[in-house]
Amino acid sequence: MIKACVLTLGCRVNQYESDFIMEELSKNGVTICSPQEKCDIYIINTCSVTGESDRKSRQFIRKCTKSNPSAVVIVTGCFSQINKEAAEAIEGVSLAVGNNEKSKIASLALDLYNGKMAETCGFDIYNGKFDTMSVGAPLTRTRAFVKIEDGCDSKCAYCIIPYARGSVRSNLPENVINEVKNIARQGYREVVLTGIETASYGKDLKDGTTLASLMREVDRIEGISRIRLGSLDPFNVTSEFVDEISKLRHVMPHFHISMQSGCTKTLNSMKRKYTAERAEESINYLKEKFSDLMLSADIIVGFPGESDEDFEATYEFLKKQGFLHLHIFPYSKREGTVAAKMSGQVPEETKKARLHKLEEMQKQIKAKLLDEYLNKNEYTEVLFESFDGEYVHGHTPNFIELKAKSDAGLSGEIRKVKLVSHDGDCLFGEIVD
Repeated sequence: MIKACVLTLGCRVNQYESDFIMEELSKNGVTICSPQEKCDIYIINTCSVTGESDRKSRQFIRKCTKSNPSAVVIVTGCFSQINKEAAEAIEGVSLAVGNNEKSKIASLALDLYNGKMAETCGFDIYNGKFDTMSVGAPLTRTRAFVKIEDGCDSKCAYCIIPYARGSVRSNLPENVINEVKNIARQGYREVVLTGIETASYGKDLKDGTTLASLMREVDRIEGISRIRLGSLDPFNVTSEFVDEISKLRHVMPHFHISMQSGCTKTLNSMKRKYTAERAEESINYLKEKFSDLMLSADIIVGFPGESDEDFEATYEFLKKQGFLHLHIFPYSKREGTVAAKMSGQVPEETKKARLHKLEEMQKQIKAKLLDEYLNKNEYTEVLFESFDGEYVHGHTPNFIELKAKSDAGLSGEIRKVKLVSHDGDCLFGEIVD
């Protein structure tokens, strides 16, 4: 029996690609195991969005090579794409594979395990081809991710990812529809359409397909009750786009906005495509069109040149808009990006203080949002995802975490729940059906 472990760092796209690799290995009789077990094959799907991500990627790789020095170890993902030679130089690594041919990794791993030669591949990320994959039944979650797009054309000043993922490449709409139909047949009720620059889906296709038109087709698929999206750039959240998707039955009232800053001066320095004022207009229009809307966002603190006044502008923007979740990152210098050479690099202690200040504000905002939701709603529907022996855990349509007492797990089931209370971070409820 061949044992394999697939370790994933980073984004939802990586998670989806790892699901595909695990499914392909399983089809070939390989047993998927946890990192705690000694395996014959290790595949590390790495991230390189920050310097810390690079460090963790190296750490994971070395841990696997030490677990079984004779194992096949394949390194893929953004770290290996950008640092091919460094990845291959780590003792015990059998092969590095780039981001554009991850669909071949299961086959390459089995070839290496059986003593056959396997060549490095997948590093040509500018060939315009989408690396087509299809996950029949995600192995690790109750909601299914579907990768609809790869690559990014934005070239923001701080970001290395366009150099790791290449230009925008879209999956064909018929491929996406067939994959979602298959997922629905497997009993999955919720699908997340994701990509590196999700809102750019379709810009490279010749038939006029857009993200909104794709969502319209997915909305018609029998069995799918919930549709969510990967992160959206405020520049792409136009009134036309919001008007189209707000008419769909199954689009959930939660969106993740790739804000990065609430200060127009900082956004300009970052080479983002929008101002704080434009982002506010997009957010307000979403709130107008979706009832009980909740939002989350990415924020970078301490970008080069960010003054105390600039940070305060971001602080006030976020306080006014009221996000349910904030993913806050201190700026991380990435060699090869424009920002790495900028003057005005912010001291680490200043970044930490700003991050802490946003975190404290966010706790208060989240508690206030949960109060308002409880006061407005008596019942909600929850997709349950896990069970800890006493409580089942899941999410409301607008992605608030909820716990309810249960005698058994309800993974993958959508149930009506009576809202009872919250602890500032999570709702508590009672299952009524």
